[in-house]
Amino acid sequence: MELYSYYRSSASYRVRIALNVKGLAYDCHGVHLVKNGGEQHTPEYKALNPQAQVPTLVDGNFTLTQSMAILEYLEEKYPKPHILPKDVEQRAYVRQLAQISVADIHPLNNLKVLTHLSGEFGITQDQKLDWYHKWVRLGFDATEKLLEKSPFRTGVYCCGDAPTVADMCLIPQVYNARRYDMEMSAWPLISAIEQSCLKLEAFRLASPERQPDTPEDHRAPFMKGQASNG
Repeated sequence: MELYSYYRSSASYRVRIALNVKGLAYDCHGVHLVKNGGEQHTPEYKALNPQAQVPTLVDGNFTLTQSMAILEYLEEKYPKPHILPKDVEQRAYVRQLAQISVADIHPLNNLKVLTHLSGEFGITQDQKLDWYHKWVRLGFDATEKLLEKSPFRTGVYCCGDAPTVADMCLIPQVYNARRYDMEMSAWPLISAIEQSCLKLEAFRLASPERQPDTPEDHRAPFMKGQASNG
């Protein structure tokens, strides 16, 4: 199995976590989204992924893009350990939480959107940071409320006693929020779930500072005060 990934890509991050949780071996190929105008735009890579995005998963003769499709595929083809609950209501709840991260937060703060805002509209760094914080805050506020009232948060993760797709989508957004200097004390349940996830080797191995394409100066542990990545 091969994964085309960028070390700081949230979408790649969530797929790396899922692969690790399921114990699936894979070769990781770095696709630098900034260097030389973006390696995702090369003809060779666009032949794999016409959207010129990461991640791309190659499993034998099958190639798949879009991180959520990849997570569903991994769950269906390699079902154990499960990353979606068997109970239909819990499964819907997990997907609901995941969609807040991947559909409402991430698309508004990813690299190409921030680059477009700076390049086409000339916004300042402070304005870009305000934009970033606004959408993360709205998404985290909703996630925290759902976690507070959920009967399914019976363990230390978003749902039940094992990490699910919801955790795999949330943790990359928390990582990015910390990277962009967001104070996480407003979301104690999210912060507690982050701590629990970072105790798991599958999450630590997927972290941006531990990828083959991570630049040397970004390899030091980023999350000050968080669980060790070593």
